Amino acid sequence: MSIPPRGPRLAQTPRGVLNVAVTTILSIQSSVAYGHVGNSAATFPLMRVGVEVWPVITVHFSNHTGYGAWRGPLLAASDIAEVVTGIDERGVLGRVDAVLSGYQGAEAVGAEVLRAVDLVRERNPRAVYCCDPVIGDVGRGIYVRPGIPEFMRDKVVPAAQIVTPNHFELDFLTGRTTTSVAEVLDAADALREKGPDVVLVTSTVLEGDHPEEIRMLAVTADGAWQVITPRLERNFTGSGDLTAALFLAHHLEGDDVGQAMGRTADAVYSLLKATTEAGSAELLLVQAQEQLVAPDFHFDVERLR
Repeated sequence: MSIPPRGPRLAQTPRGVLNVAVTTILSIQSSVAYGHVGNSAATFPLMRVGVEVWPVITVHFSNHTGYGAWRGPLLAASDIAEVVTGIDERGVLGRVDAVLSGYQGAEAVGAEVLRAVDLVRERNPRAVYCCDPVIGDVGRGIYVRPGIPEFMRDKVVPAAQIVTPNHFELDFLTGRTTTSVAEVLDAADALREKGPDVVLVTSTVLEGDHPEEIRMLAVTADGAWQVITPRLERNFTGSGDLTAALFLAHHLEGDDVGQAMGRTADAVYSLLKATTEAGSAELLLVQAQEQLVAPDFHFDVERLR
């Protein structure tokens, strides 16, 4: 399934004033009261770049679990279904251009996400599904519950048009060990054969790479691109959620994959740089919000094939 570009849609209002119908994303993710992960990392940035967001939360925690202690409820799959059904009862799901999902804490929740994707596609056959297949990371290994990695690999990824794995997740999803750019591109092609049209590898750790740089790669049937940015001193929880959201937004806006990746890399690095310099443990989405629309840093995108 190809992903058609989406530009602004114009509608005539009763007063004769043109109203621009913006891109709309149904984002099914976790939520925290303090800090920024999941929908708490995606909703405001998407709105800041001009996208309408309908957040559906899967958990509502006091803070992300990286702190070692947290409070709050994990919503049942039936609760998520009720919210999506309620939106559908308003007769508006046809406006949704894309569904975005991230961490899925249980197979039942993942199954409900897929049902929501199917329902959105019934209402709007042009809608696409972007999945951030959260499984683990280099140096940490798998950090989700048993059964989730296999569910992601076998059920969720094949249903998506866009997937945004990190290097570790790409290797797991394809059953490979990749150590070079060529091997990563081959693995991305293998992942595309499972269903997705676009694979964005959000970070890589490759033999021979400069330790103070990090590489992002995008692969489609039409080509492959890379962008290299400096590696910051620390990793920020929620940066992957931010990356997936911005990439989806820019791609839906009409950017080709290379442009969408480049704009995403510029904004994410600039915001993370500002967060690092401020000494904050959480993403400074509000304080550094101008970085989302007018980043201080720009990096060249290289076409690889």
